[in-house]
Amino acid sequence: MTRIYQAGARAPFKILAIMSILAFLAGCTTTQSAGERRGNANREDGPQTPPISITTAKTEGRNVPAVIQATGSLVADETSNIAPKVAGKVNNVYVNVGQFVGQGTVIAKLDDKDARLRMAEAQAGVKQAQAGVRQAEARLGLGPNGSFNASNIPEVRAANANYEQALAEQRQAEANEQRYRELVQTGDTPMITYEQYRTTRDTARAKTNNARQQLDAAINTAKQSNQAIKSAEASVEAAQAQVGTAEQAVADTVVRAPFAGFISDRPTAVGEYVTSASTIATILRTNPIKIQIQITEADVPQVAIGTGVSVQVDAYKDRSFAGTVTAVNPAVDPASRSAIVEAQIENGNNALRTGMFATAKINKAGGGTGVFAPKTAIYNDQTTQSYRAFVIVDGVAKLRVLQLGSEEGDSVQILDGLAADETVATSNLDQLYEGARVAS
Repeated sequence: MTRIYQAGARAPFKILAIMSILAFLAGCTTTQSAGERRGNANREDGPQTPPISITTAKTEGRNVPAVIQATGSLVADETSNIAPKVAGKVNNVYVNVGQFVGQGTVIAKLDDKDARLRMAEAQAGVKQAQAGVRQAEARLGLGPNGSFNASNIPEVRAANANYEQALAEQRQAEANEQRYRELVQTGDTPMITYEQYRTTRDTARAKTNNARQQLDAAINTAKQSNQAIKSAEASVEAAQAQVGTAEQAVADTVVRAPFAGFISDRPTAVGEYVTSASTIATILRTNPIKIQIQITEADVPQVAIGTGVSVQVDAYKDRSFAGTVTAVNPAVDPASRSAIVEAQIENGNNALRTGMFATAKINKAGGGTGVFAPKTAIYNDQTTQSYRAFVIVDGVAKLRVLQLGSEEGDSVQILDGLAADETVATSNLDQLYEGARVAS
């Protein structure tokens, strides 16, 4: 009885032991199955992983011109410190810094009170000189703008009539003298009678000579009066010139822009007294704008006026600005062994500003072939700080590390990492990896 009781007591312990072993085996099986599932999930190229959907494009080879790469600064095409032509107090300044003004736009206005007084005085001088002309013409009996003829002058006409009368009397006296001289010779008339006629003849001749002198004097007086008219007319011209000078002095109180451009400085305020050496405002012509580029002396022979230039600035990293060389300095700086090249760039929207630092590429003879890929095929890996692309070969992505060159529109030149006519992925680049299966 006792033996049977002990065996029955051990039975529940055996059952518990068996259940513990079965639970342990079940746990091991479950852990193993989960590990196998995680391993299968990490095998991204396993048969259960679907291919990544992408779009593709071809790289292409293009002719790439040879260039001279240099740096420079942007400067205004023209810079003018606007100063007044006359001295005076500033009544108003009509522009502000940054404002665009057209050619001839009023920049400032000076006090013109004194200039207008001088102009009024000059205009009065013209009227006075014109009155002098009318007076001189009236003395000669001429109308306004009448032509001078000495024989038409009243004094000359009177002197000429007196001379004609004296000349007629002289001719009559000479005829009587001759007739009575002949009568004396025949004895028909006494000598005393002839002497009377001879005296009358001599008197007539003297009177005629006096009348001739009076006529000449009248003509000379008329000519002198005509010269007075000329002098008065010259006075009118001089007075009109003074009016022109005074009008210009009034016009010079208005300060205008010499060309279209942007106001970069306005150092003068209303109420200040300025002279012709004072700067009222500074204006810049920035369209076109210029870039001054330093190139080495070895590159100078390869640059000529009209050569194409491509310019980039930090403010617009995704843009290139085209221009042409307009000047090549004939002198080389002995310290830096470089020469200054100027290029002109269209700047209609004023995107480029004076003082900007720029990188320029000047085209030169020669060149080669470059590989270009779409911008959408370039992946910037922030972890490795490198640019990458994925070449698709037989449906599998192959990773390439790239060295980039210049941009041309929607393409980027690939200096290293890709060859021409390769198929590259252009979408879902962040999901791709070396050996990934893809579908396009």
